[in-house]
Amino acid sequence: MLSREDFVFTIGYDGPAAVVDTQAKRKYGKLSTRELAEKGLFRAAYSSAVYSKDPNELIFVAKTYKRLQENSSAAKDTGVSEADVTALDRLFGVFPVEVSRAIYL
Repeated sequence: MLSREDFVFTIGYDGPAAVVDTQAKRKYGKLSTRELAEKGLFRAAYSSAVYSKDPNELIFVAKTYKRLQENSSAAKDTGVSEADVTALDRLFGVFPVEVSRAIYL
């Protein structure tokens, strides 16, 4: 099982191993889900919420993302709503995957 920081900053998979962005992990790894979202690191924030399995964190990330998107013209095109948090799975490409090894870049 990957650590929270490794899961949050996984940028892809190479077979059974997660590929982790070590620069981002080093810089932002200790931030909470809320802090990541507030900094605009939505993929990392969503990954953190998925890892925690806390529905309140998932809703917070969706609300924060939606609020930001409402200020841009792209908001209407994303289809992201508070009620449909699963849309963020596809948007950010984040799914819980069981891997036991990480490759650090």
